[in-house]
Amino acid sequence: MEFHRGRLIDHLHLRVANVEASAKFYRAILTALGKDAGIREGLDYFNADELWIDAADGETSRAHLAFQAIDHAAVHRFYEAALEAGGKDNGEPGERHYHPGYYAAFVLDPDGNNIEAVYHGPVIQNVESVVIQPDG
Repeated sequence: MEFHRGRLIDHLHLRVANVEASAKFYRAILTALGKDAGIREGLDYFNADELWIDAADGETSRAHLAFQAIDHAAVHRFYEAALEAGGKDNGEPGERHYHPGYYAAFVLDPDGNNIEAVYHGPVIQNVESVVIQPDG
C-alpha cells in the first residue's frame, strides 16, 4: 500500500471571525506538533507555511484541515493544546479505521473548522519538505 501526501495543496486560506482567537489556537497546535518555525502574524493575519488566516468580510470558512503528526504522542499534544487554546472536542485521540495505523484526533477551531492531527504509522518519507525557488 502506498500513500502520497503534500503534492496536491499549494496553500490553505481560512477566513475567520476573530483573527486573534484563531492565531492563539493555531499557534498552540502548531507548537504542539513541532511545526511552529516560520510563523508570521500581524493585527489582521496569521501565516504558517501553507496556512494563511485573515478576517472574513462576510462568511467564515468551513474546512477540514489535517496536520501530519510524527507519532501518537504528537497527536495527544495537538489535542490537549487545541482544547486549551479554545478548540472543541470533535474526536479524541485514537485509532481510526481509514487504513491500518491511522491514529488521529479531531477538534473544532474557533470558527467551527474540523482540524485534525494524524499519524499514519511508521513510514519512510523521501523528503522532509518541498523546496520552491523562484526562477529569475
